[in-house]
Amino acid sequence: MAIRTCVILLALVVVIVPLVGPGVAYERPPARKMYVVPADDNKDPNHPEQVHISLVGADKMRISWLTKDDTPAEVRYGTKKGQLGSSAAGTTRSYKYTIYKSGTIHDVIIGPLTAGTVYYYRCGSSGPEFSFKTPPSQLPLRIAVAGDFGQTEWTKSTLEHISESNYDLLLLAGDLSYADLYQPLWDSFGRLVEPLASRRPWMTAIGNHEVERVVFIHTEKFTSYNSRWHMPFEESGSTSNLYYSFEVAAGVHVVVLGSYTDFGSDSEQYKWLEADLGKVDRKRTPWLLVVLHAPWYNTNTAHRGESESDDMRDSMEELLYKARVDAVFAGHVHAYERFDRIYKGKKDKCGPVYITIGDGGNREGLATKYDEPKPEISLFREASFGHGQLNVVDGQRMEWTWHRNDDDRSVAADSVTLKSLATEPDCN
Repeated sequence: MAIRTCVILLALVVVIVPLVGPGVAYERPPARKMYVVPADDNKDPNHPEQVHISLVGADKMRISWLTKDDTPAEVRYGTKKGQLGSSAAGTTRSYKYTIYKSGTIHDVIIGPLTAGTVYYYRCGSSGPEFSFKTPPSQLPLRIAVAGDFGQTEWTKSTLEHISESNYDLLLLAGDLSYADLYQPLWDSFGRLVEPLASRRPWMTAIGNHEVERVVFIHTEKFTSYNSRWHMPFEESGSTSNLYYSFEVAAGVHVVVLGSYTDFGSDSEQYKWLEADLGKVDRKRTPWLLVVLHAPWYNTNTAHRGESESDDMRDSMEELLYKARVDAVFAGHVHAYERFDRIYKGKKDKCGPVYITIGDGGNREGLATKYDEPKPEISLFREASFGHGQLNVVDGQRMEWTWHRNDDDRSVAADSVTLKSLATEPDCN
C-alpha cells in the first residue's frame, strides 16, 4: 500500500511541478542515489526523533522533535552531563497532508542561556541525552552555509564535511528535504540531519520544494515546513514563518527572506523588511547578511527568467543597497557561484556580494551550463556539490571559503576576504 501511494504521489509531482514554479529546462548529470533514513520501529513510541534546534532571541534556544505518540512537550537541561536541573514546557501539534498524518511535533523554548556554553538536554521523558553549544557573545563567529540539501549520498557527504568544521550555526538557503509531497521523506530528512541539527542551531529559509501545494487536493502552502521548522519570526516582528531576522554574537544581523511569498512594494514582507533594516545600528552591528532561495544574480542557464528571482530583485534590491547589506546567500541553482559587489546589474563597491550555494547534494543533480563568456561581475563559478564556511573575524573583516565535495573530501576551492561596508567611508 505504501509503495502504491508513493508511486501515485510521485506521478502527481510530474503533473504539478509546472504549477509550483516555472523554469527553463536544462540538462543535469545524474546525482548519487537517495539516502533515506527509515524509522526504528523497535523504539518506544515516546522516543524523540528528528531533534533540531534554532535560535530564539538573544539568549534562548528552540528545541523541536517528533514522537509517534502524543506526549507532553518538556525539556530538561543543564550545563553538566547527567545533571539536568532546569526544565521548560512548550507546545505540541501535528498536521495532515492528504492521507499522511504526522507524528506529534514538540516545540519548547529554553533559556535564558549563557553564550559560548555547552548545554545538555533531554526531550520528553525518554530517549538519549543530547548536547548543544550556544553561539559566542562576541565575534569571531563561524557560520556554515548550505542550500538544496535533499537526501542523497552527496547530501551525506556534505553533512559529514560540515560536521568536521568548527561552526557556531548553520544557514540553510532553502530546499531542505525534497519531499515533494511524499511526506515520509520529511521524517527521513529530520533523522538524517539530527546528528548535526541537534548540536548547533540551524536557521532555514524556504525554497520552491517547500511549497507543496496541490491544486484541489492540498491548497495550503508550506504546511510541512511551517509545522516542522519553526523559525523566530515572532521575535523579529514578522507575521510569517517564511521571513524573519535575528542577531548573533553582538555584531551580525541576519535577514532571511521568502522567495515564494509576496514580495512586492505593497506586501507585508516588503514592509517588514524595510522596517527591520531600518532598526539595524551599523555602529553596533557591523555585519548585515541576507539569506533567500531564488538568486537575484545568476550566470548559470538554470532557473533563468523566474519571477522569484527577477521580480523580487527589482522590488527589494534598493532596500538592501541602501542598508549596505554585506552579502546575500541564495540556493535554487545547483552549482556554486560568487559575484562581485553588485547593484543594478553592475559592479558597485557599496553593493552586496552575491553568492549562490545551491549545491548541498539534491537528487536532481548539478546545473552545469553557464553563459559564455563569463560576465565580468561573476568572479568564480563551478558546478560541484559542496558547502560554504563564513568566518566573521571581527567588526571589519570576514573570510568566506567554499568547500567542494571532491571524491568525498572537503576541498577549499574558492575563498575571499570581505570588509564590512559599515566601515567603508565612501559607502556611508
